[in-house]
Amino acid sequence: MRVGVLASGAGTNLQAILDRVHGRGGIEVVAAASDQPAAPALDRARGAGVETGVFERGEFLTREARDTAIADWLSERGVELVVLAGYMQLLTPAFLGRFERRVINVHPALLPSFPGLRAIEQAVEHGVKVFGVTVHFVDEGVDTGPIIAQRAIELTGLPSPEEVHAALRPIEHDLLCGVVEAFAAGAVAADPSNPRRVEYRPVPMGGSQ
Repeated sequence: MRVGVLASGAGTNLQAILDRVHGRGGIEVVAAASDQPAAPALDRARGAGVETGVFERGEFLTREARDTAIADWLSERGVELVVLAGYMQLLTPAFLGRFERRVINVHPALLPSFPGLRAIEQAVEHGVKVFGVTVHFVDEGVDTGPIIAQRAIELTGLPSPEEVHAALRPIEHDLLCGVVEAFAAGAVAADPSNPRRVEYRPVPMGGSQ
């Protein structure tokens, strides 16, 4: 399975994919793109020999034109699954139509609670006791797509956003890599009776071979 990753920042989730599943079980990260030319994620991809692309908003007249360019670039490289790993831009319906049910995102909250930006800060401000991570399909809304997998963690006391982020980061890495492996193994599928319900069967690392 050929994977393309979109990232805007540090790229720690991209690094987890490169370290844990790239080159294993028939999974190859073949493209990594960003809207930020200085994003450290691009350096991580280049270090792994992955082709990179930069698509700055200012280079295009419209968001639609930019997303068309990204979709064309990914398609030219045979991408079968698009992973948003800290990509801070909404994708257009036309882009999603090109990769229907093949665009996933990792979000640092237990959706549908705390969608959008500052998810961890929102949760801390609300005084929640159980935090978590969600991997979901991307649709036209803000973190509203069908949920593939979730994992929760209870944190005692009154943790700061920084402490929550540190606790969630390894969970993000594990859950996202597990979902990518499951996609490669054909172990992610929508319920025919309800497209919002997704069957996800974790597979052992390397189990998609």
